[in-house]
Amino acid sequence: MEKITTIGLDLAKNVFQVHGVDAAGQAVFRRKLRRGDVEEFFRRLPPATIGMEACGGAHHWARVLGALGHRVLLMPPAYVKPYVKRGKTDAADAEAICEAVTRPTMRFVPVKTEAQQAAAAELKVRQMLVEQRTRSVNALRGHLAEFGIVAAKGMGRVADLAAIVRDPTDDRLPSMAREALLVLVEQIEHLEFRIERVETAIIRRSRADETARRLATIPGIGAITANALQALVPDPGGFKSGRHFAAWLGLAPRAHSSGGKERLGRISRAGNATLRAFLVLGATANLRYARRSPEAANWATRLLARRPFKVAAVALANKMARTAWALLVKGGVYKVPGGRIAAGRS
Repeated sequence: MEKITTIGLDLAKNVFQVHGVDAAGQAVFRRKLRRGDVEEFFRRLPPATIGMEACGGAHHWARVLGALGHRVLLMPPAYVKPYVKRGKTDAADAEAICEAVTRPTMRFVPVKTEAQQAAAAELKVRQMLVEQRTRSVNALRGHLAEFGIVAAKGMGRVADLAAIVRDPTDDRLPSMAREALLVLVEQIEHLEFRIERVETAIIRRSRADETARRLATIPGIGAITANALQALVPDPGGFKSGRHFAAWLGLAPRAHSSGGKERLGRISRAGNATLRAFLVLGATANLRYARRSPEAANWATRLLARRPFKVAAVALANKMARTAWALLVKGGVYKVPGGRIAAGRS
């Protein structure tokens, strides 16, 4: 068998497809592998470059194959798709991966550690619980509105609705509906308890982590956002600058330029949606505080004077992302204008 230099591995749940080529780019083998045979197959091969799409399970297999001496590179699936010749088969995908990984301009995804994946899983569980709570609250509000019972917006007003459901003397709600909605109320309270437990664990770890404490000195970034930055950005040093990092997060305008004319549209919303949402929420909270405090004449308040609130929030989130990148790559803590070190928050 000729020496294999590059291998394209198409991941799946049970049946994997591999495509290997030599130094001249000629195909040496194409074959399918069962999940249990993958590790042993690559153990017998000499060290080679293995390309994979950054999909479910990719980081696990990258760590496993990397430990066997191979050089493993992960690529965004959208960057691999143009190399698929025709049709959609596992063999065609593996061949496209094998070709894409050799391109000199290809962009690669850093391999996450187990600790980073564990932290990301914790954030995703919290997000799922929050979404379930939102659905349950909306259902409770909708059902009560059918009986003419409404409350002001916000999670703080859900307790008022729960009290109405639990009050047997309130004749606005039929007993049959009360019994059914009591299940929703108990589910909301159970979700609140679960969310609080997950958030407490995240905050406790962030307080003990030196990098998270430094990130928390940035106005608008708390323990959860600091934890998300570490879990969802495996290699901040892979970005040339903070501007590249903010653009990767989707906090920069989408360019559509031609003929020497620059046209900038809405923010691209590329990258990780969870991390982008955390930064925008933190920026929104900062701007609301600035709007209530006219004496705070800073960059945010000056921006609010000439831009709509949501535009200013995204611009501030962009600035927060660039600041976070600088702290992750260069170290140090955030300093407010004037040289004073900002106090960290939890």
